[in-house]
Amino acid sequence: MKPANNQGIQRVIKATGFSIQGLKLAWQHEAAFRQEVTLAVIMLPIALLIDASTVERVLLILGLFMVLIVELINSAIEAVVDRISDEHHPLSGRAKDIASAAVFMSLAFCGLTWAMILIPKLF
Repeated sequence: MKPANNQGIQRVIKATGFSIQGLKLAWQHEAAFRQEVTLAVIMLPIALLIDASTVERVLLILGLFMVLIVELINSAIEAVVDRISDEHHPLSGRAKDIASAAVFMSLAFCGLTWAMILIPKLF
């Protein structure tokens, strides 16, 4: 059910609460999200500590956040598909596979970005 129509700061406060609840639920129910958060927690200090320009740092951090954002969207799509029916349907499979492909692409972007920035600095 859609919540009451709030305006101004009250809407922002409620939206923030819903967002925090979503992060908690993703952490509780999604192993991939937990793994990606763990990697981000390890890699974020590296991005901040290496000898890199501001733009390079932003790109490294952007890649990490993009993986987490896309994983959240993927998890939401999977939850909706599973809510509709546990019966196999080609469209359900397509939705899940495409969402999974988006996660894969974000991981590839992140890995490529990190490699392109770090490899020249290491060799």
